[in-house]
Amino acid sequence: MNGTIQAPTIEYALLSPMLLVFGAAIIGVLVEAFAPRYLRKSIQMPLTLLALLGGFVMTVLSGVNGLPDAPAAMGAVAVDGPALFIWGIILVLALVSTLLINDEDQFVAQAAAVPGSPDEEEAILSGYAQTEVYPLLLFSVGGMLLFASANDLLAMFVGLEVMSLPLYLLCGLARHRRLLSQEASVKYFLLGAFSSAFFLYGTAMVYGYAGSVDLKAISAALTGAGGQETLLLLGFALLGVGLLFKVGAAPFQAWKPDVYQGAPTAVTALMASTVLVAAFGAVLRVFWVALGGLEWDWKPVMWGIAILTMIVGAILAITQTEIKRMLAYSSIAHAGFLLTGVVAIGAAEQNKQALSAILFYLAAYGFTTVGAFAVVTMVRDAGGEAGHLSRWAGLGKRSPALAGIFAFFLLAFAGIPLTSGFFGKYAVFSAAVAGDALPLVIVGVVSSAIAAFFYVRVIVLMFFNEPAVDGPSIATPTVGTSAVVALAAAATVVLGVFPQPVLDLADQAASALFIR
Repeated sequence: MNGTIQAPTIEYALLSPMLLVFGAAIIGVLVEAFAPRYLRKSIQMPLTLLALLGGFVMTVLSGVNGLPDAPAAMGAVAVDGPALFIWGIILVLALVSTLLINDEDQFVAQAAAVPGSPDEEEAILSGYAQTEVYPLLLFSVGGMLLFASANDLLAMFVGLEVMSLPLYLLCGLARHRRLLSQEASVKYFLLGAFSSAFFLYGTAMVYGYAGSVDLKAISAALTGAGGQETLLLLGFALLGVGLLFKVGAAPFQAWKPDVYQGAPTAVTALMASTVLVAAFGAVLRVFWVALGGLEWDWKPVMWGIAILTMIVGAILAITQTEIKRMLAYSSIAHAGFLLTGVVAIGAAEQNKQALSAILFYLAAYGFTTVGAFAVVTMVRDAGGEAGHLSRWAGLGKRSPALAGIFAFFLLAFAGIPLTSGFFGKYAVFSAAVAGDALPLVIVGVVSSAIAAFFYVRVIVLMFFNEPAVDGPSIATPTVGTSAVVALAAAATVVLGVFPQPVLDLADQAASALFIR
């Protein structure tokens, strides 16, 4: 070797986080096929945690050892600064969400059993547990890593499908309100299949125009448009539909409230945090790398989508009476805030500022989201989680600590100073102002003010209303749930009081922009 590292070795090292996650997922499938039922959970849970932790460590080492100047895997995967930062966020948030998924009470004992049937009762009495959720989670996380770092449209489509298919299954595994959970799963599958078809059809159109699915080659083909842009614009319109569906941007947001409400809350926490991070990674690659030379064609459309998304998310959240649906519309509004950073494309320095702001926002929002849904899992009625907002009345008197932590997460969503949400919004809005998008920022500030109303409404309900006599109980948290709440609260505080280290890390990740 004489100190020279062969190219395949370098590529394996760069892709090691993704390979480790997929490898652990395959081992998890083999465990489900051959291990005795009573041993499965004792194997699957540590395997999942070790794979996610190992993937995170390898991601950190990849960043420390220096970044390549060319894509890996025959040009299909770009392991650059933004990709590594996004990988790190996804792996940490998935690791935290796994601690929530470990709570067996959220998942049906036997997915194949008809709700309310003798088979289901027998499975519950037998103590069955759906350990299949662990390899499904790992496959989905591996798809997220590929989706966010894909350097061509076919690899991106593969990542999209590998990410989405396990989530369709996980959404239908709720122990309580089985029919609502299965309805959410079917809705997510049908709408997700439509969005994937749009993405694939758009890919075919773009290939017909550019003769390649490589993002760099597509960008180069834009210089020779010569009045034949119709096929290209139609292709990217269809690609945009597929990507914006995963982001939950309006008018493609209709699936989010139903799916978030029906899915097991631990799965909702996973989707609300990691899927958003991966989807924005893909959005940035398509619109900044492949379509960067056509920005004056897509920026006005993205302006409209960002404005509509912020307004729809903020206003419709006010009308919600179910806590998970309210958080779903909150997620839609936050997707709109992030889109204000996407439209801030311009000069190189301006792009670095916008990219750094988006990366920081994704990290801050992800931790707060997981923490909020972890609190939701602990407020219980006889039929499961207490979803209706009226059941949260007086929670501050029943459990002041839990209500206080949830109120803190809501204030972070609202962007109150000394929380991570404040610096996230400030960074994104500052980048948008630098990108001549001041009107968009004004709409964002107004939407934030509207959103603050329904956050404060929940806080008032918890602390200034009398609890009902038959009010919900507070479940004793498992060690995993307690750890999730503590980690999320600590991250929200640290990123709100002392955000500079993470901001510097985001700046460093954004300094080289994307590999082309």
